[in-house]
Amino acid sequence: MVDDSQPETTAIPFDVPTSARAYGWMLGGKDNYDVDRSFLLTTLPDFPECVDIARQNRQFLFRAVRYLTQEAGIRQILDMGCGLPTDNNVHQVARRFAPDTRVVYVDIDPIVLAHGRALLSDDASTTVITADMRDQQSVLEHPEVRRLIDFGEPVGVLFLSVVHHLTDADDPRRILRTVIDGAAPGSHLGLSQVVSNDPARGAEMTAHISQSGIPWQTRTPAELDGLLDGLEPVKPGLVNLADWRPDPDQPPLAPVHPDLAPYIGATRNSKGIYEYGGILRKP
Repeated sequence: MVDDSQPETTAIPFDVPTSARAYGWMLGGKDNYDVDRSFLLTTLPDFPECVDIARQNRQFLFRAVRYLTQEAGIRQILDMGCGLPTDNNVHQVARRFAPDTRVVYVDIDPIVLAHGRALLSDDASTTVITADMRDQQSVLEHPEVRRLIDFGEPVGVLFLSVVHHLTDADDPRRILRTVIDGAAPGSHLGLSQVVSNDPARGAEMTAHISQSGIPWQTRTPAELDGLLDGLEPVKPGLVNLADWRPDPDQPPLAPVHPDLAPYIGATRNSKGIYEYGGILRKP
């Protein structure tokens, strides 16, 4: 269900692109505007890997949630920066393997809340809240989080394809570690971030996307690794998401819009920019 008591004071932005809507378009979604499509169509000629990256991340979500519920025994999940609903959302994947799983979605984009109302209106064990994942304390204190998440039990925390929206000025270590560091042993952190092995190339991407109004910082894999000390990577560790337990038989994604189709497969030709991540366990 959706928390209808929270005030909707944040207007939906139509004059700047949002990551949730742009990401959704690359997954085959239709909840986007001209500003989101224009942003992507001016970004992709320089960074054609983005469509593959978005879709590989979404496929990783299925495998990650399957692992958390089926192998790690997790029954409660906090999805930070969840984005717009599409096929095989976290709660739907979780319930496929563990019907008693409780899920809280967190996103700052008010359009996510609006769509969550339709998706979750009759679901008492899943909720979506409008909150800024950078303000972890407000997330933890939210009444819906307190209703559904018991931090005395292992919890799965997801930051999927959102770590690059946390700049160094945001103190990403604090944001990524607040819940997992205070959670019960056996809790898991799943995360992913767009990276480049070439810092100069990464800096170009950071500058291009940041100037559009979307907070962004492309990191190197080593920079992300440095935020995660003390946690145990689940095999195969932190890797290119395409290489994290690939499964050719998992459910397919929706087809992309024809304007994006030319960019499908770009990561096969250029490995310079890719999505990096995996799952880590709190011992």
